[in-house]
Amino acid sequence: MPGTHTTPRALVVAATVLAGGVVSLGTAVASAHDDDEVRAEGSCSRRATWELKVKTDDGRLEVEGEIDSNRSGQRWKWAMRHNGSVSARGWARTSGSSGSFDVERLLVDLAGTDVMIFRATYKGQVCRGVVNF
Repeated sequence: MPGTHTTPRALVVAATVLAGGVVSLGTAVASAHDDDEVRAEGSCSRRATWELKVKTDDGRLEVEGEIDSNRSGQRWKWAMRHNGSVSARGWARTSGSSGSFDVERLLVDLAGTDVMIFRATYKGQVCRGVVNF
């Protein structure tokens, strides 16, 4: 059945961080909050941090990416990929006392494992998170 997952989501979680072209698994943390939500978070190539959350919502996938740089006013370029294809992209400015931004999209829940990638860049800094849902 399309959109049906037979493997517990906690077993298919993956998170990576891209820093200077080297993939590091040591700074990423992933967790399954329940069978319908998976979160991953980690450090970017400099001081910022990222978080990626995926959960089901009315038969679709709600994907939320967040960047926290602790600096308001930064203009970041971001993109969301779903199984290798760009699903959304744009620009966002950090704001508030936390100097953060987040983007949220509803995507189609494809059959099998959905691989979500959230990537954001600012002046050479790279943030990249991956969740297999």
